[in-house]
Amino acid sequence: MSAAVLAAAPPRPAHRDPRVLRWLGAYTASTLGDGVYHLALSWAAVRGGTPAEAGLVLAVSAVPRALLMLGGGVIADRFGPRRVVIASDAVRCLVVLALAALVLATAPALWTLAAVALVFGVLDALFMPAVGALPPRIAARDQLARVQGLRGLGQRAGAVLGAPLGGLAVALGGPGTAFAVAGLLFALSLPLLLGLRLNPLPTGAGTEAARRSTVLGDLTAGLRHLRGHRVLGPLMIVIALSDLGFVGPLNVGLALLSDQRGWGASGIGWILAGFGTGAAASSLLLGVKGRVPRAGAVLGWTMALGAVSVGALAHAPLLPLAVLLALSVGLLAGLSGALAGALLQTECDPAYLGRVSAVASLCSLGLAPLSFPLTGAAIGLWGTGPVFVASAAVCALAGAYGLLVPALRHAELPKG
Repeated sequence: MSAAVLAAAPPRPAHRDPRVLRWLGAYTASTLGDGVYHLALSWAAVRGGTPAEAGLVLAVSAVPRALLMLGGGVIADRFGPRRVVIASDAVRCLVVLALAALVLATAPALWTLAAVALVFGVLDALFMPAVGALPPRIAARDQLARVQGLRGLGQRAGAVLGAPLGGLAVALGGPGTAFAVAGLLFALSLPLLLGLRLNPLPTGAGTEAARRSTVLGDLTAGLRHLRGHRVLGPLMIVIALSDLGFVGPLNVGLALLSDQRGWGASGIGWILAGFGTGAAASSLLLGVKGRVPRAGAVLGWTMALGAVSVGALAHAPLLPLAVLLALSVGLLAGLSGALAGALLQTECDPAYLGRVSAVASLCSLGLAPLSFPLTGAAIGLWGTGPVFVASAAVCALAGAYGLLVPALRHAELPKG
């Protein structure tokens, strides 16, 4: 076959691209490792101290993650996302395997578990922006929606399978065995990542400026790029508002709602299973379909419609209805989240992608969880119904804002 024919051949879709599948395998293994690690850490902390001390151990990683996330974005852009992801997973593998050996040999002090959690928080601040910056370096722009769909499937696999796998490892051999399993999963991602080859960055203003700038200058330039962009700036506000309204009811409100309704722990499990099924279905759909026309408008409408399901969830009198509403939330939130990620990666200059991804991750994983205690306190004062409705209003505000900003409403994903 001639070189001209090869050049004219269309690129492979993401779900058939060996590079994308290699990245997806590494990401899924790492996500599973995270799930097993967190289950093992919580079990070891609960067995080793009081509930308050265990809660402190589990919360300590959030501090460096929030404080260092923006710096992690600068590092991803400066040194390349592949190097940062490989280094993060390698250090996580070594740390958690060392902890496994320590737990198997003796009962570690709580300060040891807290130190490991602190290290993981620092590594998360490096890992998350770098993961967000990788897809445009391994796939064509018209395949980024598919990549986000596949990434959503990897996240669902980690959420659904990680904790049960960790629980099984704890049941068979204790937390030491579970930590060892987590370390092996982190190790599994390394050969996949080491064989991954990235597309070079296009030469442009962003890359040229980065060669001459300081770290603080890099961060300032990334924030300036985000603030001045007609799509990315409004998109970041939409992401922040939707996460702020969504995560409180999902992470705190469901437990209180299930307790009030008498559904018990199994009720929480069924509702979360409904949400996970919906989110996985939307990710699978986007991963296969590849492109959603009028992506900006669909993003706004799915957020607005998902808000209706969030508000209705607290008023469901029967568990099957609550599961159906959770399925609806998962479908709509999964689709809007994947579209937001695809638009972010499509619109952003690749030289700034680590920093812009860091801001998005900070909104989702650094700032939004601050609403957890507020959600719990508000439910204690006013009950689940008003708080779920208020949270739904914040989600609806995110969708409405996206629809009211013309540049974001008319944003499109590239055609294949």
